[in-house]
Amino acid sequence: MTVESVDPGTPRTTGSPAAGLREPPVAGGGVPLLGHGWRMARDPLAFMAQLRDHGDVVRIRIGPKTVYAVTTPALTGALALSPDYHIAGPLWESLEGLLGKEGVATANGPLHRRQRRTIQPAFKLDAIPAYGPIMEEEAHALTERWASGRTVDCTSESFRVAVRVAARCLLRGQYMDERAERLCVSLATVFRGMYRRMVVPLGPLYRLPLPANREFNSALADLHLLVDEIVAERRASGRRPDDLLTALLEAKDDNGDPIGEQEIHDQVVAILTPGSETIASTIMWLLQALAAHPEQGDRIRDEVRAVTGGRPVAFEDVRKLTHTNNVIVEAMRLRPAVWVLTRRAVVDTELGGYRIPAGSDIIYSPYAIQRDPKSYARHLEFDPDRWLPERVTELPKYAMRPFSVGNRKCPSDHFSMAQLTLITAALATAFRFEQVAGSKDAVRVGITLRPDDLRVRPIPR
Repeated sequence: MTVESVDPGTPRTTGSPAAGLREPPVAGGGVPLLGHGWRMARDPLAFMAQLRDHGDVVRIRIGPKTVYAVTTPALTGALALSPDYHIAGPLWESLEGLLGKEGVATANGPLHRRQRRTIQPAFKLDAIPAYGPIMEEEAHALTERWASGRTVDCTSESFRVAVRVAARCLLRGQYMDERAERLCVSLATVFRGMYRRMVVPLGPLYRLPLPANREFNSALADLHLLVDEIVAERRASGRRPDDLLTALLEAKDDNGDPIGEQEIHDQVVAILTPGSETIASTIMWLLQALAAHPEQGDRIRDEVRAVTGGRPVAFEDVRKLTHTNNVIVEAMRLRPAVWVLTRRAVVDTELGGYRIPAGSDIIYSPYAIQRDPKSYARHLEFDPDRWLPERVTELPKYAMRPFSVGNRKCPSDHFSMAQLTLITAALATAFRFEQVAGSKDAVRVGITLRPDDLRVRPIPR
């Protein structure tokens, strides 16, 4: 299956709410000053999941601010598709220090549409096959490097391959291991710090010269320095390969002038950081799933051999690897890299019959939506076969949308699934996996979800 195949109806949201709309109920458990922020900081996944018990839309407080939490698949779809809501709110405000305000991830309106037009050609379906040889090379390089059977540090290895694929496909750069390692270390610090700033908004305290603040600021500065190095290196080379970085350097604004340096910088940040973070986190969870469910690795190996006849798996095989795809989708369902999203109402509107005032922030959790027992039978069970065509029609629309929908749909969805499929197929064909002593696969919560410190031993087949 593809994650776009799930269907039936969407409730309407409108910019002209009728009289008599209800006020959403207020969640219990808030405390003075911090509101519900302390519960989100302490156990955010459980907190977001239990909100469904209070209603389809629930009011919570993060610091002094009232935030509207949406808990059903249908309403998250309505929220994503409605022009009444823009990318904004606590999540995006916390991310602006990383992503800036001029990149496609955080822009709205005409700027966002123009930026999508610039980057979209790099991710069209007919453009993806050109990246196939690079994806194949990087996937098989992993199997060669892991053939020694030594313990694999899944965090650093997953980041390394994610950054290498992005850099080689989209930036045509030789920004390989050393820069990938810097990105891995810095992102772990930055995303943890940004999450704290989102749920515990202590404002000026984050500017004090405390050790945690200094560590955060140093990591953030190194990320931006890394991007400046990449852009400067391309300019100095005089090269203009047919890639996304060239498209950015040659892009024009709505007046026909070259786009500004800040926008170029922010766009490259958006290519290298959130994309690498989410892909790397997903690879980590796939390794955890293959170690925990070796029978799934066996099924992937058998499928790959049936498709390839024993030759190394290639890009041309990706569409035929249906069970491999289903394993990836199921891993993303249970352990989504992006577990929380926010929007802001730009007009007085309604959602599910509830009044949403203009300027209100809305929050929802794909993690909670994708584990809702109302949508999924045996909702906590790892079951890739739930994505078989004859079973997937049982699911509500928007119960599984890891790449979002509408004009905020991730433009790199097909690119991402292709590299995840190749990496998973290559690794599962070559190895079985087991966690080693000292490995920690507990969830580490930041802006994204990843295993705390996953370490596995690849056992050659």
